[in-house]
Amino acid sequence: MKLPRDMGGEELAALLGRYGYKITHQTGSHMRLTSTSKGFEHHITIPRHKPLRVGTLSSIVNEIAAYLEIERQKLVEELFR
Repeated sequence: MKLPRDMGGEELAALLGRYGYKITHQTGSHMRLTSTSKGFEHHITIPRHKPLRVGTLSSIVNEIAAYLEIERQKLVEELFR
């Protein structure tokens, strides 16, 4: 499955709520999300742009997949179905 080309930052933040991510800080056009689902904090910064660039979205997905210790493709399928 390919990454969506029209995904916005706020939409992505809402989808990441399924994995325990919550918006903890916002400055200007960027949001900081934090998850503690693995017993330690994981922070990720997401721009509030619409749409997100494909490379930016790909990097965010890679980082979250590494934190959750699941395959990138599995995460993409679960998030964007």
